[in-house]
Amino acid sequence: MDIIQFVEQSIGQWRSQRSAHHMAFSQFEAVRSIIDIDMLSSNDPAVVELCQAYDVEPSRAVSPFQMKWEGQSDWDEDNPEVKGSTILVPVPDPVVPHRGKLLRDQGYAETIAAAGEYHFLDDGTFVLITAYERAAAEERIWFANPNLRFRVSLIKTSGGSGVVTASFSSEIKSSKAE
Repeated sequence: MDIIQFVEQSIGQWRSQRSAHHMAFSQFEAVRSIIDIDMLSSNDPAVVELCQAYDVEPSRAVSPFQMKWEGQSDWDEDNPEVKGSTILVPVPDPVVPHRGKLLRDQGYAETIAAAGEYHFLDDGTFVLITAYERAAAEERIWFANPNLRFRVSLIKTSGGSGVVTASFSSEIKSSKAE
């Protein structure tokens, strides 16, 4: 698997069920959401702007995409809605084809722009490691089949010595017409 195949397989609408354990709060969270993943053009102004922010030539970007999500969490009964969006721009390593950078206008562990390092394992699992100002995130995504994927995420302390949050998601591809 390479980044182009991974993004192509990810395009569509996904029904997600995520279970997270927030260690610092000794809290378990269940989130159900709809995730829409759509391709973007390499010359989309937001893609170009994100590339420029990281001094990356936009022509090096491949398969940029946008993720939007809306869902319900049982974490905060007063505000159960979870929603957001982010633009993601893969920039493959020119020497090692199954590695590269993933630029995001909004990160996973902190809601700031972030650039992570990705690679693929031999079994096709996508691994993304992103260092933030106050934390580090490790995400793994793999496909059981074209319509079912799994995601494991760990949010670690900035030094990477302790896990703050661990989550597991199962995502089923659905038709946008549903």
